[in-house]
Amino acid sequence: MSIVKPSTLPGFMELLPEDQILFNEMKNVIRENFEKHGFLPIDTPVIEKSEVLLAKGGGETEKQIYRFEKGSTDMSLRFDLTVPLARYTVEHFNDLSFPFKRYQIGKVYRGEKAQKGRFREFYQCDIDTIGNGDLSLVNDAEFPVVIYHTFKDLGFTDFTIHLNNRKILKGFFVSLGIEDSTDALRAVDKLDKIGEDAVIEELVETGISVDAAKKIIEFIKIDGSVDEILDSLNNLGVEDDIFKTGLSDITEVIGYIRDFGIDENCFDINLKIARGLDYYTGTVYETTLDNYPDIGSVCSGGRYDNLASNYTDMILPGVGISIGLSRLFYQLNEVKIIESEKKSLIDLLILPMDECISEGIKLVSELRENKVRVGLYTEFAKLKKKFKYANQTKVEYVIVLGEDEIKNRFYSLKNMKTGEQIDISFDELVEKFER
Repeated sequence: MSIVKPSTLPGFMELLPEDQILFNEMKNVIRENFEKHGFLPIDTPVIEKSEVLLAKGGGETEKQIYRFEKGSTDMSLRFDLTVPLARYTVEHFNDLSFPFKRYQIGKVYRGEKAQKGRFREFYQCDIDTIGNGDLSLVNDAEFPVVIYHTFKDLGFTDFTIHLNNRKILKGFFVSLGIEDSTDALRAVDKLDKIGEDAVIEELVETGISVDAAKKIIEFIKIDGSVDEILDSLNNLGVEDDIFKTGLSDITEVIGYIRDFGIDENCFDINLKIARGLDYYTGTVYETTLDNYPDIGSVCSGGRYDNLASNYTDMILPGVGISIGLSRLFYQLNEVKIIESEKKSLIDLLILPMDECISEGIKLVSELRENKVRVGLYTEFAKLKKKFKYANQTKVEYVIVLGEDEIKNRFYSLKNMKTGEQIDISFDELVEKFER
């Protein structure tokens, strides 16, 4: 029989246990913050009907989707968590309470070119609030608050949540005579990646005059504090109604964010933020780490007027934000912002003498019933090998279990880091390690 060389497909992340523990810890912090802010969990299938995922039309999505048939069923792997949310909301509409606040953490699949830090299978952590008919701007303000607390709990101090409103951009474009702003918004969103000259060139290619393109660049470079930018926008004298609505909306959202009481240094208004996706209609967000600008946005999202229009005639506006956890983890590891360390998930390891395996099993079972995280070395081996295993797995405390310990219910507890040993009773053992 020939031996198959084991390997993973390009674009699929696989971690060693110490990295996986750190990854899981980050995921748990995110989940706990989502739940703390009242978002409810859902879990949609990884595989959806192709007609559901592609209801909006083909384009780039159809090129990247993993699509296949089983029997007569045409199905695809989900490429994000937003389209399944739209389907889920409509399908379960009568069983949901609105505003519907949901979170989902799960893998998505995109058949794009695999490259460093870009994956074909990756975790997204999404929160969205969906309204029935309308949805207040208080919800737009809550998302930066959730992200603020999440990144603080992840251990970050220097980060900025950038806000903008696409109505401000669209209204300004209209004031320049640009009625269809779709291509212009996509070009503006690339400013930090490709630079001013390239954006101007792209704008001109869409039919915008050089003069108007330069005015757009000048507009999106308006800078300063939140209040200074709001004053600058108010003083521009733009009379377009869409612009005025966007300015009013972002002013209201900023007011609510301040009511939530988060650090003013952690959010700003950035007129360059446009978000390239067509379905965003109002508030948009991106989050960056101040000391690592090259990483780009680590969290993004925004408001959409009618996410579910392909599945229902009902108006279901929403606002959401997403953390690409796999990419974030990879990038943070690459620049050593986070570093994995080998550690044990148990507090205590029982090393029974070979003739005491059965009693070791009983002791471990009893400790676990008392909520102690404890493991058992199960192999018949010399004591030196058992201690070597304890060192390799980085467990902090061990107990060597022999006949005297079994008889007296008194144990010698060794700290593997310091070498210190103490004698301890069963009840004291439970008290020390009970969780």
